[in-house]
Amino acid sequence: MILRYSKLFLTLCFLIFYSFIFSQRTELSCEEIMDKCLKSVKEIKTLKYNLKIIERGKKGLNYYESAVKFNRNPRLIYLYTKGIEVLWRQGENKGNALVKTNFFPYFNLNLDPMGNLMRQDQHHTLNDMGYDYFASIIQHVKDKVGERFNDVFDLEGKEQINGRPCYKINIQCKDFTYVDYTVQDNESITSIARKFYVAEYMIVEKNPKFKDYFDILKKGQVIKIPNWYAKTVTVFIDRVYFVPVSFKVIDDKGLFEEYNYHSLQVNPTFDPAEFTRTYKDYGF
Repeated sequence: MILRYSKLFLTLCFLIFYSFIFSQRTELSCEEIMDKCLKSVKEIKTLKYNLKIIERGKKGLNYYESAVKFNRNPRLIYLYTKGIEVLWRQGENKGNALVKTNFFPYFNLNLDPMGNLMRQDQHHTLNDMGYDYFASIIQHVKDKVGERFNDVFDLEGKEQINGRPCYKINIQCKDFTYVDYTVQDNESITSIARKFYVAEYMIVEKNPKFKDYFDILKKGQVIKIPNWYAKTVTVFIDRVYFVPVSFKVIDDKGLFEEYNYHSLQVNPTFDPAEFTRTYKDYGF
């Protein structure tokens, strides 16, 4: 009898031990989560979400909210914010966005997404809608740090954010600073920012001689640019979709920008008419 119970006890211990080992192995590492996130972003076909934005501007923090519909290929975007509607269709309207204003007589405008009227004090443009832009930043950091991944990326645990179960990951570039850069032929603030995967607005903000994104640069001119996109980026990655639902970006001055995705739908089916000006729910 004692022998039988001893065998049963040992069998239970064996099962518990291997269950524990198995459960430990099924927990994803920080790098595996980031890889799955980058892969999921590439596989996105459509998105629908409400976006809450905080961005540092010339007079302090700016707050925006918008409802977004996004189709990846062809690239189609519909955006609604405080009575303003924006429709952009790849390869049409000379690259301009159709914008319905929210003031009388409520006429439509055709505006360049990279132009002053649409950018103003904002950090990003319609071209950055979706996740591809931020994914390229994260991929760049990941590639740059290489084997030092765990020194920069830190999985802090799991949290419920914006109604979604998420992994919380901190990306810390402790040597964040500004360095001198000598302008080359035909470069702009935007092209330099894209070249080094840094924020355009930080370049404008750090160089008092610049009024906005559109200042003309001259070859040989020396400017200050950040050596990383940020000092710290806290990203919450959805545990089901493996896409970000929140970004919080900190630089040497504090909060630089924050983006929160609410009511997120990944790969919803859209009526093709939802990306046309004549759609029944729109006011163009």
